[in-house]
Amino acid sequence: MDKILLIIKREYLSRVRKKSFLLLTIVGPILFALLMLAPSLMMLLPQSEKAIVVLDQPNLMDRHKGSDELQFQYANPSTYTVEDLKQMLRDNEDLYAALYIPSGESWDPDYISSNVVFFARGDISMQVESYVRDYLQKQITDEKLKVLGVDPLVIAGAKTSVKLRTIDISKTVETETHAGPKMIVGMVSGFILYFFIFIYGSMVMRSVIEEKTNRIVEVIISSVRPFQLLLGKILGVAMVGLTQFGIWVVLTMLLVFGVSFLLLPSLMDPEVIASSGGMVEDNGMAEALLSGLDFAAMINIPLVVGCFVYYFLFGYILYGALLAAVGSAVDSETDAQQFVLPVSIPLILSIIVLMRVINDPDSSLVVIMSYIPFTSPVLMMARLPFGVAPWELLLSMFFLLLTTVFFVWISGRIYRTGILMYGKKPTFKELYKWLFYQE
Repeated sequence: MDKILLIIKREYLSRVRKKSFLLLTIVGPILFALLMLAPSLMMLLPQSEKAIVVLDQPNLMDRHKGSDELQFQYANPSTYTVEDLKQMLRDNEDLYAALYIPSGESWDPDYISSNVVFFARGDISMQVESYVRDYLQKQITDEKLKVLGVDPLVIAGAKTSVKLRTIDISKTVETETHAGPKMIVGMVSGFILYFFIFIYGSMVMRSVIEEKTNRIVEVIISSVRPFQLLLGKILGVAMVGLTQFGIWVVLTMLLVFGVSFLLLPSLMDPEVIASSGGMVEDNGMAEALLSGLDFAAMINIPLVVGCFVYYFLFGYILYGALLAAVGSAVDSETDAQQFVLPVSIPLILSIIVLMRVINDPDSSLVVIMSYIPFTSPVLMMARLPFGVAPWELLLSMFFLLLTTVFFVWISGRIYRTGILMYGKKPTFKELYKWLFYQE
């Protein structure tokens, strides 16, 4: 046991002391925080004004001035033609685009709606196109209603928005719940687990290949058994992963909440919301930040964190052991590719199925794969925020633990033989034979 602890210490300290580890540990939370705060930060940036010249023959836009970002300039329909409009755009570099709204032989809303044209030097922003399309649709709808003898104001007053509440009655105390936060926590947890398991598992494989290529392993196994070396290496890298993840979580949360409290007064300012170009009707990100405490009430955070550590640890050990066996069987990372793909296919498949969790976390496919040890770390974590029966969670954990122990033993058998094999590319048949070699 002392030798395993010594190897764990060596693997851990040799990695956390690297400049690359320190750099990634500091830069990672900054990047994650920027990603989470990007929508809010974008709202605070000054918007560039875009001038659009409009030839509105049916006067459909009613001289609408636009927004803080879009400024409409109107050409006289009696003196300008569509060719004049295009030439105006060519001659004036300050114009962003030109909009042509024809009236046809008669004022026909259907004709107008299918013949509106944007002229531009290059592509039109999707945001600008959406703004103009939505405004024209509203105007044309109002005109159609007038033709039918219906007052558009009556229709607008009759529109009613419905706010649906979801009450969970599966527990003793009825609680209000929302799928959005659960989906975010589940998806993020699943993706992070996939990322960490694959990255740190590959780190173990590269370490084994490096020691084998440099012949360092021959010196090491003269003092420790191959299985002790394998186990110490896997657990040492696991501690590195948990350390880095813990630092990332703490620093990211500090950055996000710190910047959020500084930005919230500005984000909730009506002038800031209005200055979003008239294209953002509400400040969704600010509302999400304000309701952050409700997220915690809907999701069992201690359970999620505890399960995350468990599934990361045993999911990583499972794949780390398999990849360590692959590393011991080859002489270079290039040779390892033929073995890495079969090992990583279940993990990749779990990411593909992860998208199914959004729509139906209790579907048969998702439930079954959340029990399978090779896919359960990602999919069970994605299901967990939506509510999982205790027996399901315990069964999934038991299968993962049992499978991890079994494959660590299998990988140890391959590792003890493979680390001393040089100059030969093994086949799957040979790997099978290595399992039964006697020491």
